[in-house]
Amino acid sequence: MRLRALLETDALGLRLLGGEEELDRTVRGVMTTDLRDPSRYLSGGELVLTGLAWRRDAEDSEPFVRILASAGVVGLAAGEAELGAIPGDLVEACVRHRLPLFAVSEAVAFATITEHVVRQVSGERAGDLAAVVDRHRRLMTSGPTGGGPEVVLDLLTSDLDLRAWVLSPTGRQIAGAGDPLPPAVGPVLAGEHLAASRTGRRAPHRAAVHGTTYSLFPIRSGGRAAVAASRDVRESVLSDWLLAVEADAGDWPAARLDLLQGVTQLIAVERDRRDAARTVRRRLAQEVLELVQTGAAPAEIAARLRVAAPVLLPGLGSAPHWQVVVARVDWLEGGPGGAGGPVGSAAAIQAGPVAQTLLEEILVDPAVAGSDSSDRIAVAHAGDEAIALVPLPAVAPDGDGAGESDEAGEGAAPPAARAGLHADVLLEAVREPLSGGLADDGRLTLGVSAAVHSAEGLRGALEEARHARRVAAARPGRVCAAGHHELASHVLLLPFVPDDVRRAFTARLLDPLRDYDRRHRAELIPTLEAFLDCDGSWTRCAARLHLHVNTLRYRVGRIEQLTGRDLSRLEDKLDFFLALRMS
Repeated sequence: MRLRALLETDALGLRLLGGEEELDRTVRGVMTTDLRDPSRYLSGGELVLTGLAWRRDAEDSEPFVRILASAGVVGLAAGEAELGAIPGDLVEACVRHRLPLFAVSEAVAFATITEHVVRQVSGERAGDLAAVVDRHRRLMTSGPTGGGPEVVLDLLTSDLDLRAWVLSPTGRQIAGAGDPLPPAVGPVLAGEHLAASRTGRRAPHRAAVHGTTYSLFPIRSGGRAAVAASRDVRESVLSDWLLAVEADAGDWPAARLDLLQGVTQLIAVERDRRDAARTVRRRLAQEVLELVQTGAAPAEIAARLRVAAPVLLPGLGSAPHWQVVVARVDWLEGGPGGAGGPVGSAAAIQAGPVAQTLLEEILVDPAVAGSDSSDRIAVAHAGDEAIALVPLPAVAPDGDGAGESDEAGEGAAPPAARAGLHADVLLEAVREPLSGGLADDGRLTLGVSAAVHSAEGLRGALEEARHARRVAAARPGRVCAAGHHELASHVLLLPFVPDDVRRAFTARLLDPLRDYDRRHRAELIPTLEAFLDCDGSWTRCAARLHLHVNTLRYRVGRIEQLTGRDLSRLEDKLDFFLALRMS
């Protein structure tokens, strides 16, 4: 707004004392002060209101006005309550520094002027920003992204002093302006948003975390938003993004709420664009999954994996290892629908696509901020299950050693550990926020396989992940996960455990020993069999193998080192015994 508009507002009762030629200056804010030097609190563009308490004599006016002019203040309004008429020395100083001066009637409170200026400036900024948002939306729908959601979030900060972040359902930051949210805040806000969405309360939702208030706005993709009113809320609640604004929107005018709604629609356009980019990865995962489930030849599966690897791991020089993650979302029959929506039937909800979208988000590293850090995740769905094929870069093992002479203590180190997904880590990252969206009638269960290095192992990995998910489903809680390491040996004795799972367990336990024997001729497998046959007796086992007891102890130590097991424990002895019998 301009100074002239203030003078023309009768309710403010301002009288111009000087500076008529400067009335077209733009007012960007207002500040009330009686400090002799308020420069540290000025940033330029303010209308300064003062009660003149700083003025003790005529000599004080010149330095005060000079400070204001140097700081870029656009006008000065002096109250008449303290001294009555405005002193002539102040009028003269303002004329010299070309600073417009207004007299404020004793009957008008400074708060009235402040409220008027703030309301007008905020409204005009919001109008300008709304036009920018509309232009940005047109750019994003008709051509390049124009910079993505970060651009409009920057505008919210610079024009409306609103800090805002785009968050995923798990609380991961997707976009933001300025400093990121503290790590623990995002999941809390996501959980609050999901819980409020399940109740059908009208957005924006309000949440307070560590003494700071946030307003939460849902971001629904175009396809889901078009049918949100007629579908069960559970079809979208676990996959919607949200816009978290550091402010309380409870008393916002309708124009500002409409502006934020426009921002969410703009970000939804960008999300739809990114969802479309996942099509290739999803199709690759679906093709591999169908080959694995139909029992295709390993050579055919391997060929398909060679096609998938460059897409998921561009620039990779060698074939990766793979892990399989299975997720399922289950709802109770007759659960609540949503505000204005029908009471849902679990059978009517398309659980597979919901789990697919959710699993794609779960598998993104929560420590990685950004819009599309899921470009190495391929998720398909079969029925109500979502199945992820996750590539892991292969780590070359250490060089070969010199055979049995390694037993003297100079043998090659075990193969380097390969980074992979762990069920407990995934669970810790998503349990708190997603529990709010699942409420009292939903469950999410996850199963994670061990890493496999070839097409032959994929079927076993799939069955292993599925069986781990069934183990997780047997536990209490809204969000549960289990990994391959939890498929203990006594579980493998149960008749319903698939043969592929048994074989995968055996390979995972014994393959490190077989690989070591092949490279070093160390005979660890025969040593293990003899040690178990002798009930762990060092003397009898050493005599059977014609070895010194110290050599036997070295071999057993290497077995424990390679497998991470302890042969003094009954449980680990049992695992090795069963693995050897099934191999």
